[in-house]
Amino acid sequence: MLSLLFGCGGFKKVDTRKVPINAQERARKNVEEGRGVSIGGLLDRAKRSNTYEFSTANPMWRASLEILDFIPMTTVDYSGGMIISDWYSDKSSSNNIEDSIKISIRFLSNEVRSDSLKIIIHKKICKAAASCTVEILNNSTISQELRSSIVKKAALLEKQEKNKKK
Repeated sequence: MLSLLFGCGGFKKVDTRKVPINAQERARKNVEEGRGVSIGGLLDRAKRSNTYEFSTANPMWRASLEILDFIPMTTVDYSGGMIISDWYSDKSSSNNIEDSIKISIRFLSNEVRSDSLKIIIHKKICKAAASCTVEILNNSTISQELRSSIVKKAALLEKQEKNKKK
């Protein structure tokens, strides 16, 4: 039994002159040494990290919202970097087949580049009220055109912002 206890490294001797016995004093000492968390420290850290420039100054975000202003949105989450539209149908088809699309945009970075966006287009085809199929259109012309127009609009917004600062 003793070999099991001491075989794993044994017990560390603790000097009570260096480590307080009282739990509150021990917690305060850990926080002072940077080994703990305090509410005041969390609040200070939260104050320092709250910069709200992304949504107002990010041209990719603003361009995406301007380009997609015709379509109803279900999720617009700036902090998560995601825009998800509701199902949108043009209603121009004359037969009984209803096509609708859903657009998801994920922001991968703040830079005005085409690879800063991940665009996913879902297409729903309903032949009858209860008979619908949904497919993902990978690298479709819709997503390519959408990406292109967002990047162009973002570049224009960025250029306008730089001209304002001059």
